[in-house]
Amino acid sequence: MDNLEKKAPLSELMETTMAKIREMVDSNSIIGEPITTPDGVTVIPISRVTFGFGTGGSDYGKTVDKFGGGGGAGVRIDPVSFLIIKDGVTRVMPVALPAIGAVDRILDMVPEVMDRVDGYIAKKKEEKGIF
Repeated sequence: MDNLEKKAPLSELMETTMAKIREMVDSNSIIGEPITTPDGVTVIPISRVTFGFGTGGSDYGKTVDKFGGGGGAGVRIDPVSFLIIKDGVTRVMPVALPAIGAVDRILDMVPEVMDRVDGYIAKKKEEKGIF
């Protein structure tokens, strides 16, 4: 029973730290609120969120009254890109430096390739009279 009482302040400290992190980091930190311009363009910011936390505690003696502890957390939000939506076409506009690796380049090209495929299919349907 005495052992459970000693863990209670540390558990409370960890719960408080995690609650504060949840307040700082939510889905709106990653995918921002859409912004619509008067000419019908929708811009959606995309960010990378990195966070970390640490919590620790100690008991200076055998009683709960002498507990000491601390906690800390950090959050870093980096803008990555914007989704630009105009006339049903979605484009990714990166904020950072261009992709360095082959996989990054392929991932950056996916929206453009999809737009081209959609255009090709639409053109073939139009040629055949299929709507």
